[in-house]
Amino acid sequence: MENFDLKEELKKLPDKPGVYLMHDAEDRIIYVGKAVVLKNRVRQYFQKRDDRTPKIERMISQIAWFEYMVTDSETEALVLECNLIKEYHPKYNTMLMDDKTYPFVRVTVEEAYPRIMFARKLKHDKARYYGPFVNAGAVRDAIRLIQKLYKIRTCSRRLPEEIGKERPCLDQHIGLCDAPCAGCVSREAYGANLAEALRFLEGNYREVEDVVEQKMRAAAEELDFEAAAGFRELLFGIRSLRESQKITETGEEDRDVIAVAMDDREVLAQVFFVRGGKLIGRDHFRIKAAEGDELPQILSDLLKQFYSGTPFIPGEILLQQMPEEAESIERWLAVKTGHKVNLVAAKRGKKHKLLELAEENAKLLLSQNKEKAKRQEARTIGAQKALAEMLSLPVLTRIEAYDISNISGFMSVGSMVVFENGKPKPNDYRKFRIKSVDGPNDYASLAEVLTRRFSHGLEEQQMMRENRLDEKYGKFTAFPDLILMDGGKGQVNVAEDVLRELGLSIPVCGMVKDDRHRTRGLFKDNEELPIDTHSEVFQLITRVQDEAHRFAIEYHRSLRSKGQVHSVLDDIDGIGPARRRALMRTFGNIDDMRAATYKDLLAIPEMNRTAAKTVYAFFHDGEIPEDE
Repeated sequence: MENFDLKEELKKLPDKPGVYLMHDAEDRIIYVGKAVVLKNRVRQYFQKRDDRTPKIERMISQIAWFEYMVTDSETEALVLECNLIKEYHPKYNTMLMDDKTYPFVRVTVEEAYPRIMFARKLKHDKARYYGPFVNAGAVRDAIRLIQKLYKIRTCSRRLPEEIGKERPCLDQHIGLCDAPCAGCVSREAYGANLAEALRFLEGNYREVEDVVEQKMRAAAEELDFEAAAGFRELLFGIRSLRESQKITETGEEDRDVIAVAMDDREVLAQVFFVRGGKLIGRDHFRIKAAEGDELPQILSDLLKQFYSGTPFIPGEILLQQMPEEAESIERWLAVKTGHKVNLVAAKRGKKHKLLELAEENAKLLLSQNKEKAKRQEARTIGAQKALAEMLSLPVLTRIEAYDISNISGFMSVGSMVVFENGKPKPNDYRKFRIKSVDGPNDYASLAEVLTRRFSHGLEEQQMMRENRLDEKYGKFTAFPDLILMDGGKGQVNVAEDVLRELGLSIPVCGMVKDDRHRTRGLFKDNEELPIDTHSEVFQLITRVQDEAHRFAIEYHRSLRSKGQVHSVLDDIDGIGPARRRALMRTFGNIDDMRAATYKDLLAIPEMNRTAAKTVYAFFHDGEIPEDE
């Protein structure tokens, strides 16, 4: 920020709570913090102190200016801090790398005929919520199981107002609902089933399991094997759900157990979700931490970011140590939830053992993640470095690959895919519809694609030098360190000719395939380079070639599909371009158009009665609909 006078701005700081944002010379927000007293907290950064961590020293050296926002209370400042960190992802804040939400089973107990449904958010309504579950699949499995056991509805019909107005849906016919919408079950009987379903959701698995097992055995004894198989499937579902909810033996309270494992700058948090004394699930989060960050600070940032987006917050949170600002966080959580929330650093007993288990899991996951990261690096950055060495390239960060797709020269298209640091970069993919080539001429098509791509790139670079284009808006500005062509000598020569004409010097290789259309090696400088088929370099080249081919084929298929749709519409007499576009916009494909009623067609603003009848007749063997 120009004309920012640090001494003067420090004098202006208010004696109030709020949030401060530190900016660097390029106006990026590098740190967001909260303060009980802004004047005291911000001034500390610019005073000489010996107790600062290396992280804070580096951050201070990069501060060009700061701004602040005043709040009415420390709690409001904490909420605002969480929101700003999520919005700006500052460099020097500890950050959760995973943005996760947890679904619930929602039961609308306030309704006359309650429904059971999937919910992403825990609303402050009269419904009853069960969870959270670690994944959406577990919620859907639980809902399906309850439908099979207790026939509870999932539809959105308003009952009892709409009883008897419509026929029952498919759920009744396949035995998942007793159809209260059609009056097939009394309110009392439905309520009794619901009460059993709620008991089941609260953990009453053993009793239900025994009943289902008895029914399975009875059906088998009566030689009704189909019914027995159905009960067996129900039994498997109940046992699966029961086994996922382990007793913790630490009381009947709801609590979260959070443990952090740290190794150098790698940090991972493990969370156990305990509800009603049962471990119903667990999850983990990767954390971006800076050198010198201590566990209390990491836990403080973790709690603020995690619980700012989590719908359910239990009454107790077990931690290895008490976090920084523990009292502030407890007050914030109490305001957020409407009940007291205790942060507890358990040092002994069953709660401590549960924390130790969570920490052990965190360490194990951290070790596994590091091994996975090493393997991933070998497949990506490692493979790209090896490829650079093989081709004697001083730099290799960005690879572009090109392919042509057509059917006997019909509707030729070109694809450009991009790999950076060994990974695909789909946002930089580009597709080209060939304009200047008739017939199946792949060489000429490649020449057109490459000429258009690099000509656009040179134009954009010139516009950037003249400050007429911001880099982030350039579609072709970045040039590759290596071009890979799908093919051999011919394709490489075409690319080199185009680059020579445009005055560019970029290495080009051909990705050669064998007689069985499998990647065989690279063609460069008029010779084929053999590659170990078991190497990571070979696997990288294969991925690049397959991706270029896939992208070209998908684009060609989409254009073919559109062309076929339009050719069908062209055959309808009296339907011009405007109405064809309206039909495509409304229905999207021929199948939906064919299924449309006369009323559906007539509802399109561009269609009159004559046109609607013409289109309907075309798809229904000349049948002319009558006006009502």
